[in-house]
Amino acid sequence: MSVLVVGISHNSAPVSLLERVALDDDGVQKLVADAAACEHVAEATVIATCNRVEIYTEVERFHGSVEALSRLLVERAGQTTEAMLPHLYVHYDDGAISHLFQVAAGLDSMALGEGQILGQTREALRRGQELGTVGPALNTLFQQALRVGKRTRAETAIDQVAPTLVSAAIEQIDGGTDAVRGRDVVVLGAGAMAGLATATVSRMGARRVAVVNRSEDRARRLAAQYDAVAVTMPGLAEELAAADVLITCTGSATTLVSSELLAGARAGADRPLAIIDLALPHDVEPAAAELPGVTLVGLADLAERLHDGAGGTEVVEVRRILGEEVTAFLAARRQASVTPTVVALRSMATSVVDAEMTRLDSRLPDLDPELRAEIRHAVRRVADKLLHEPTVRVKELANEQGAVSYAAALAELFALDPEAVDAVTRPMGVPEEGTP
Repeated sequence: MSVLVVGISHNSAPVSLLERVALDDDGVQKLVADAAACEHVAEATVIATCNRVEIYTEVERFHGSVEALSRLLVERAGQTTEAMLPHLYVHYDDGAISHLFQVAAGLDSMALGEGQILGQTREALRRGQELGTVGPALNTLFQQALRVGKRTRAETAIDQVAPTLVSAAIEQIDGGTDAVRGRDVVVLGAGAMAGLATATVSRMGARRVAVVNRSEDRARRLAAQYDAVAVTMPGLAEELAAADVLITCTGSATTLVSSELLAGARAGADRPLAIIDLALPHDVEPAAAELPGVTLVGLADLAERLHDGAGGTEVVEVRRILGEEVTAFLAARRQASVTPTVVALRSMATSVVDAEMTRLDSRLPDLDPELRAEIRHAVRRVADKLLHEPTVRVKELANEQGAVSYAAALAELFALDPEAVDAVTRPMGVPEEGTP
């Protein structure tokens, strides 16, 4: 069994294509279920953010699995296979593990080092656990990725290298970081990104912040944290009429702010409106940018700027940490892969000793109990000493190329029962090494 990742992100596709594969919560659950239902897939979950959709799976075979998983994203985009495939990427086994660690560390994010990806990675694990599609292999991998992500942020300043999407977008508005100071801001949405936006503009000194959402309860919960005003969707037009800045990040499948709605709301407004649309697909109709006094900043406008941001020594240090962590994880994984063989070998030796002692008991029924115990102890010591070196060596060799062949050779030389080895493997949930 091996880890396979098929995905699409801001690094591989334009925003216009990312919008086509953007998923709401129901869409993510369906994609997870569809991936888990693919032939040769044993475990599955999905990391879905505003700039990436990645399917993580534990598979029995590479060929067949990669085609099936790619097809799911192609169908979601409504594109031809030929048009879509150049924008998809595939990571397999060691490469998949390294990729997830980079994602969790923020090195693969649009805003380098951004912290939201940790929560999104945790959400992918939680969702897979709740749906029953994440088993021991992906659970271990994602738990380790979360730990690695926390370590990189604790030991480096990677989360300070680049601004968050919200901060970067605000800096792109006329006025830079002072664009919201003393201004009226409307935040459309009440999810994680909306929470980040509300926190950011509050910290930057916005005069008034209104949180607009379909759910009044969710709007109130978010607004209460930052002394903001909670508003339901019917009140959006009124809020837009007096707003200086609108930040949208709802994850809605349809456009929520049309140019017609905006034109009507802004009729007679005597001040400009800056709109930051961080949603995929977009919340604001692109034609809104043509309205007088309206400036629209979207993800496509941010991509190039954030992609070219400097990382410096922090990136180098994070890559060093990731190198250590990937090496350690793969070493532990390879050693764990030989454990079932070692356990089966020692179990076989115990069975041989027990059988020989039973035979001795039948031939010498009157043997002194103390002497019988001493003989049993001596025979077990001999068996342990004979097995010590090969079991230690096979674990050491597990870190070298071709380690699996040593475990296989051990099983072959000692005629170990494959079912006995499998019985140890299954409860542990340790994925096998090997090629598809």
